[in-house]
Amino acid sequence: MPEASIPSPTVSYFKLGPLTIHFYALTMLCAIVFAVLILTLRWKRWGGTFDQVLDFTLAAVPCGLVAARIYNCLTVPWDYFPPTGSPINILKVWNGGMAIFGSLMGGAIGVALVGKHKKIPSLLLADAVAPGLLVAQAFGRLGNWFNQELYGLPTTWPIGLKLNGANAIGKFETCYTDLPCPDPQTHLFQPTFLYSIILCLSGAILLTIFGNRFQKKLKTGQIFALYLMYYGAGRAFIEEIRINSSIYFLGLRINTWAAIVSVILGVILFICLSKRGKSRKDAIEILSVATQKEKEKEDRDRKGKVRA
Repeated sequence: MPEASIPSPTVSYFKLGPLTIHFYALTMLCAIVFAVLILTLRWKRWGGTFDQVLDFTLAAVPCGLVAARIYNCLTVPWDYFPPTGSPINILKVWNGGMAIFGSLMGGAIGVALVGKHKKIPSLLLADAVAPGLLVAQAFGRLGNWFNQELYGLPTTWPIGLKLNGANAIGKFETCYTDLPCPDPQTHLFQPTFLYSIILCLSGAILLTIFGNRFQKKLKTGQIFALYLMYYGAGRAFIEEIRINSSIYFLGLRINTWAAIVSVILGVILFICLSKRGKSRKDAIEILSVATQKEKEKEDRDRKGKVRA
């Protein structure tokens, strides 16, 4: 084994009195905080308010988390259902298992419902949150590093990931060969968590620069379409070098197919919006009208409480 390698954490949680705080949970919390922070900065720049961001977040986050867990349970059923798994594992979210494709679907449903109710363009919000989503996903991959899970194939590269076998959740996983994973004491592994972090942070920067550079030409929702294409393409590559067992369909892992579908949907959405989508200027005007009405309603409610 090469001496140069990326070490793995020796702990994945710490005790705070009677509570056990898992680093995976902390990375998920950081992911949500940074996504909301970036969204708020961009949303206010377009004339929105933090209250609107909060409304969207309170709908999107629970829907996204539940859908992420459901998606993961359905795509790796042997971990959660008999005869090899236990349904109680569904509740053990600190052990990992929050699938981004599920969270995107669930979050999109929550955002669409709130947008329709408040008469705010959901695609404008999707554009605003796209860079923040990538930053959030980068934090999520740190959670995989702390859990020592979802790593890649064995490698002889110096950049290989060295597992701390005693604490690695991944040591209990079944690998792509349907056999126990290679011995972590004698193998280094592809650091897929690091590849994902680089992919996501680079994407957040690129989307922000591209969106600012071509804001007058892009239609509302096209930044999010680019996110789907960019992340889907990168994830398809990373997914194929992961070592954990997966459902296969036509020779490809199920999440690889999900990534390919993401790219296709992104392309279709980008093309359709280029022909029929609203300009960002028009969408911002709709947002301004909705924001103004909300402020007027708040003023009326405030005056009504004073009179009472």
